[in-house]
Amino acid sequence: MRVFVADHPLITHKLTVLRDVHTPQPTFRALIEELMTLLAYEATREVRVEPREIVTPVAPTTGVCLSHPLPLIVPILRAGLGMLEGMVKLVPTAEVGFLGMVRDEETLEPTTYAERLPEDLSGRQCFVLDPMLATGGSLAAAIQFLFDRGADDVTAICVLGTPEGVEALRAAAGDRKVTLVLGALDEGLNEHAYIVPGLGDAGDRLYGTAG
Repeated sequence: MRVFVADHPLITHKLTVLRDVHTPQPTFRALIEELMTLLAYEATREVRVEPREIVTPVAPTTGVCLSHPLPLIVPILRAGLGMLEGMVKLVPTAEVGFLGMVRDEETLEPTTYAERLPEDLSGRQCFVLDPMLATGGSLAAAIQFLFDRGADDVTAICVLGTPEGVEALRAAAGDRKVTLVLGALDEGLNEHAYIVPGLGDAGDRLYGTAG
C-alpha cells in the first residue's frame, strides 16, 4: 500500500481552522470541500487516461481523456458526503456510488447498512472518501467490499489519519493495489478510539447530531 501525506501550507492552514472547536458548521463544511479538492489533485495523479486526437485553433494534436470505465467515487455515508462535492469538481465526469457503514461503539467493528454500487467493478479505479481514518476498520471493510465486486485499484482519501489506522489498512490491503492519501497524520487514538488531536466527530460537525 502506498501512503501519501500532504505537506502543503494551505492544507495545514485549512486543517487548523477545521480542528478549532469554535469553527461554525457552515465554515467547516466549506473547508472540507476545499480540502477535498486539494487532496483529490494528489489522489488522481495516476488516474487512467487514453489518447485523444483533437484540433486546436492552430493545429491538430494529441491529448488525453479519462479512460473507460470511468473512475468511481465512493463516499462512505454519512461524513464522506461532505467530501463528495470537492472531488466531483475536480473529476466531473466520474461516476458516484455510495456505501453506508456504521461502527459499533462497543466492539468498534464496522457493519454495512446500505450500498448503491455497480454489481461488477471489474477494471474500475475507485476513490473512497472518508474524513477520518481512526482504527481503520470501516475503511478496510469498504475497500474489501469494492475488491469483492471486482475493483482492481482503490485509492482512499482521508482528511486525518492515525498510525494505528494506517497499519490496519496496510495489513488489510495485502498485495492489492491500494493508495492512501491523507491531509495529516495525527498522534494516535484515545481510549474511545477518537483521533488525537483530531477534530471531533466529522459527521456531527458537518451535519449536526440529528438521527
